[in-house]
Amino acid sequence: MTITKTIFSGFGGQGVLVMGYVLATSGMHDDKHVTFLPSYGAEVRGGTANCTVTVSDEPIASPVASFPDFAVLMNTPSLVKFEEGIKAGGIVFLNSDLVELKPKRRDIQVVSIPINSIAERVGNVRSANMVMIGAFIQKTGLVSLKSVIRSVKSIFETKGSKVHKMNTLAIEQGSAFVK
Repeated sequence: MTITKTIFSGFGGQGVLVMGYVLATSGMHDDKHVTFLPSYGAEVRGGTANCTVTVSDEPIASPVASFPDFAVLMNTPSLVKFEEGIKAGGIVFLNSDLVELKPKRRDIQVVSIPINSIAERVGNVRSANMVMIGAFIQKTGLVSLKSVIRSVKSIFETKGSKVHKMNTLAIEQGSAFVK
């Protein structure tokens, strides 16, 4: 049985909860069992936000992600808060444009990605979360990239094709960075 737990964390407004929701819906598209558990520090832009997502081939007993396998950390406070809880041998994905510290632990793998810089090259810094989810999926293979793009299209369908094209490009650029 494969059960994989991921925590996504950052400031409100960085699209952290959207990343988790994209992973959860992509898992459903790939016929996996999923849980999505959001947590809000302050429900305003700039407050902290995080969510945990569990993806499994079998039914999931609890949505609580003690000792996650993966952590996607979009800012320094998130690294400080969640570094110690990551499972030994886990992988931490860092937005190197905003995370000023390096993890202290030596029993985890660190993938540093200049998320904001890549998003700016795509044409919109607000697509930083899509760059990160593309990199995360490429590295972990938890779900298919095709399912991620399908999920993002359905989540943002009211925004139009221009937003879908930008999000798809951001996902592809994040994926290409870690390939």
